[in-house]
Amino acid sequence: MTVQRPHLPNMLALAILIVLAIVLVPYFIYSLCLIEVPNKQMAILMHKTGKEIGNSDSISPSIEYKGVQQHVLAEGRYYYNPYEWDWVVVPQMEIPAGKLGVRIRLYGENLPPGELIAWHEGQKGILPEVLNPARYPINAQLLDGTNKRANDRPNDSYAEIIELHDPITIPAGYKGVVTMVSAPLRDVPNEVVVPKGVEGRGVQAETLEPGTYYLNPYLKQVSLIDCRSQRYNLTDIGFPTRDGFWVSLEAIIEFRVNPKEAAKVYVLYNEESKNTSIDEQVIQKIVLPNARAYTRLKGSSHSGKEFITGDTRASFQEDFQREMQQTCAEQGIEVIQALITTIKPPEKIALPVRGRQIAVQQAAQYKKQILQQAAEQELAVQKATVLQKRAEVTAAQAVVVVTVDAKRKQEVSIIEANKRLGVAEKKLEAAKDLAAAIMAKGKADADVVRFQNEAQAAGWQKSIEAFGGNGVEFARYTMLKKIAPAFKSMMLNTENSALMDAFKNFSSASAPKNKIKDADDTKGKDETK
Repeated sequence: MTVQRPHLPNMLALAILIVLAIVLVPYFIYSLCLIEVPNKQMAILMHKTGKEIGNSDSISPSIEYKGVQQHVLAEGRYYYNPYEWDWVVVPQMEIPAGKLGVRIRLYGENLPPGELIAWHEGQKGILPEVLNPARYPINAQLLDGTNKRANDRPNDSYAEIIELHDPITIPAGYKGVVTMVSAPLRDVPNEVVVPKGVEGRGVQAETLEPGTYYLNPYLKQVSLIDCRSQRYNLTDIGFPTRDGFWVSLEAIIEFRVNPKEAAKVYVLYNEESKNTSIDEQVIQKIVLPNARAYTRLKGSSHSGKEFITGDTRASFQEDFQREMQQTCAEQGIEVIQALITTIKPPEKIALPVRGRQIAVQQAAQYKKQILQQAAEQELAVQKATVLQKRAEVTAAQAVVVVTVDAKRKQEVSIIEANKRLGVAEKKLEAAKDLAAAIMAKGKADADVVRFQNEAQAAGWQKSIEAFGGNGVEFARYTMLKKIAPAFKSMMLNTENSALMDAFKNFSSASAPKNKIKDADDTKGKDETK
C-alpha cells in the first residue's frame, strides 16, 4: 500500500490564504464597513440595493427600498456593508436661540382633502409639534438656508424641511387671543368663540397670559390684545335741551378691555383690514356711541338752566359714569372712570341764570355766615366753660395733691416718731438695766469693802482683846512689828535720844497687866541691848 503525501507547495499556499484571511478580513471590516460619527454630527444612509421607490416618493419609504433612508445615525460607531450601503456624515440640525422649527415631512401617505397637518405618524405634511432651540439628528433642510452645510446636498436627499419661525411673545398688560386654523369644524352655528375645554377651529375663548410661547403658526395664530388702561378725551359731543338750547360738554373716559372678554372683543370689534388698533376700534364702536347716546337721551329731558345749577350737574355726572360702566361692561369693556369735566350751557341763559344762582348762593352764604357767627359765639362760651372746668379740675387736682402730700408727710413723720420713740424706750430700758447693774455692782463692791473692813476690824478687835482691850498697846505692837525687821543694831542714848522720844508714849507703865509674855517684845529688847 502506497501512502500519498500532500504536495508541499499546495499546503504553503493554503497557509498563506488562511493568514491573509485572518489579517485582511478584520482590516476590511474596520476600514471599509466602519461608520465613525463624531460629536454634533450625523450619518445619512443610502441603500444601494432593494426595491425601487415610486415616482411620488422622494426618499425610501422603508429599509427594503433603495434610496435615502428616513432615519439617521447619531454620534457613535457603526458597521455597515459598503456593498449594500452608502453614507455621508453631515452636521446635525441646530435651531438657533430665539427661533422655533416647524417640521414638514416629505415622505408618507398623502393627507386627506382639506387637511393641512399630519396628525398621524405615517402621513406626509406639516407636523403639529415644533422644535425648540437645540440640536437635532434629523435629515432635513432649513428653509431659510441658515445651515449652509446642509444645502450642499441635492434637494432629493432630504427627508424633511424645517422652517424657522419666531416664537410668540406676549408683553405685560396684553392677552394673546388664539385662533385655531387647523382643527375640526364645529357644528354649533352663530358661535362667536370656541368655549374653553372644547376642541374646534376658530377663535378660542381661553387666552394666553404674558410670556413666550413656541407655537406652530400652521396650527395656532396668536393676536395681541392690549388690556391696559386707556384714556380718551371726549371733546366733540353735545345735545339739545328740552327747551331747544344746545349744550356741549367735555369728558375724560378711562377704560380697558376686560381680560376675561378679550377673545370676544377681538372677534366682534377687530377689523384688521382698516389698519387700526383694537383700542381705536373700541373707542369708535363702543365708548363714543354709548357716551353720545346717554348724553342725548338724558340731556334732552332737562332744560338749559338746569345744567347751570349745581344739583343737576352733579347728578348728571354721577349717572353718566354709572350708565357708561353698565353698558360698556355688557360689550366686554371695563370703564374705570367716566368724568364730565366741562358743561357749557348756552350763553343767552347762562348770564341771568348764573347771576340768579350767584345771588341765591350769596344769600345762602350770608345765612351760613350768621349761623357761623352764632356757632362761633356758642363755641367761645363752650371754650370759656371748658377753661373754667379745666381750672376747677386743676385746682381740685392741686388740692388733692397737697392733701395727699401732707397725709403722706404726716404718715412719714408719725412713722419716724414711732421709730424714735421705740429707740428711746429701748435706750431707757437699757439705761435702767445699766443703772441697776451699776447699783448692783456698787452695792456688791461696798459690801465687799464693808465685809473686808468688818473682817479687818474683827481681826483688829481680836488683836486688841489679846492686849486686854488696850488699843494703845496694840498700836505700839503693830508699829514695832512693822519697823522691827529693819533694825540690825542700834547704839543710842536712851535718855536723851530723839528717837526714843517716839516711844515715850509707849512706856512700861501703860503696858497691859496681863501676864502674857510677848516673845517679840523680848526679842526687841534683846536686839536693843
